[in-house]
Amino acid sequence: MDKIPAEIFTEDGSVYLSKYCSNHGTFQDIYWSDFELYNKFCQSHVVGTGVLNPAIKSENHLLDCGLCEKHTTSTILANIDVTNRCNLNCPVCFANAKRSGFIYEPNEEQIQNMLLMLRNQKPVPCCAVQFSGGEPTVRDDLPELISMAKDLDFLHIQIATNGVRIAKDVEFAHKLRTAGLQTVYLSFDGIGEEPYHITRGFNAFPLKNAAINNCRTAGIASIVLVPTLIKEVNDHQVGNIINFASERLDVIKGVNFQPVAFTGRIDQTEREKKRITIPDFLLMTEEQTNGTICRDDWFSVPQSTSISRFIAAMLNKQVLQFTIHPHCGTVTYIFKDGDKLIPITRFVDVDGLFEYLDEISPQISNTNFQIKKAGLTSKALHKISSFIDQKTAPQSINVTKMIMDFFNKGTGEALKPFHRNSLFLGSMHFQDPYNFDIERVQRCGIHYATPDGRVIPFCAYNTIHRQEVEAKFSKPFYS
Repeated sequence: MDKIPAEIFTEDGSVYLSKYCSNHGTFQDIYWSDFELYNKFCQSHVVGTGVLNPAIKSENHLLDCGLCEKHTTSTILANIDVTNRCNLNCPVCFANAKRSGFIYEPNEEQIQNMLLMLRNQKPVPCCAVQFSGGEPTVRDDLPELISMAKDLDFLHIQIATNGVRIAKDVEFAHKLRTAGLQTVYLSFDGIGEEPYHITRGFNAFPLKNAAINNCRTAGIASIVLVPTLIKEVNDHQVGNIINFASERLDVIKGVNFQPVAFTGRIDQTEREKKRITIPDFLLMTEEQTNGTICRDDWFSVPQSTSISRFIAAMLNKQVLQFTIHPHCGTVTYIFKDGDKLIPITRFVDVDGLFEYLDEISPQISNTNFQIKKAGLTSKALHKISSFIDQKTAPQSINVTKMIMDFFNKGTGEALKPFHRNSLFLGSMHFQDPYNFDIERVQRCGIHYATPDGRVIPFCAYNTIHRQEVEAKFSKPFYS
């Protein structure tokens, strides 16, 4: 596999990616469907420092992935596939032992080594891990794996699941929570039976509801719904899914929409019909919420580095920074006030706050005198509160206090009340061979840990490396 040249260009208000391969010809795909928004997100281009102890020295960035010195973002969230077995047989899924003919299932020692490798990353150890698959809940020892991660001081532990076992076995859900599970990342195709017949082959909606209810019963109070958006399947359900989540804020803390990625060969006209870009998703949200959540309520993920750099300067220590590519994802936070949903951008001048933090953080960081540093920090904290308009903020909760408590303390614990009282909304557009961009891979923050001691960016793993890794550490499947 070789790198091939690519060109990003604009046409009719959209942004396209075109590349030429001597063996396969020319490929063109839409990159972002809104040039104005593309430029706006470009403004949050932030380059990180990556890891100081990379696992390999790369000669070929894609084939020698693992992480290498060319990678500029440390591991924000690590995936560990604990199995490729599954308790469903979905038409849209390829991660299935029965179909592949082999079982990929690292043992506990291999998983422990992967966890240790992640915790040994420098300058900031990985602190968030997701056990995934296949379907991780088919492993009876999943609670022990979660306990292992907790013992190694991972601050955030979650599972990516279809919810089937949790829906049928509330005691297993109890075991997961007791072991230290914090978040259930629940695949969720929409409201009602319609989309599930296409994506899962049966009406799985009752199972999703049962899984949510059993999480509530088991004391798991953090569920993130994960819809894979497909045109003409569930793209009309964005507003309904947000409303569904907002009515269950006691346990649902977020929705992360993922536009479909095309992993196999597909005709260009079919891609054009079915491709959903992040700007497409933002327009769907605005239309389907009747303007309650509009395009300007969203911001790019790396904009949050303004906050992390301020916290690092204030505490005088290294902290995790979300220095991913600006076109990989978008986020916002929604608060519920009675029957109303209020985006954070309606009462916080987010752009102004980020601009101020970018201005003051270097001043605090470059000050060696403790008294002067404390004075600058105090001045900054006072100024931060001026970017919050309490009059337009939700009146049922004191959002200003929650935000200022976090900035005063700068800890994950201080951030918890904010997350408990808001609904996170996000969209992450993972790459496929048709829109693959090496620059995005170099700045990826979601990585896979593998049994051979490597850490591989998400899109590179699923597009290039998954088959090779699983084949290397697999055994034949016997039904």
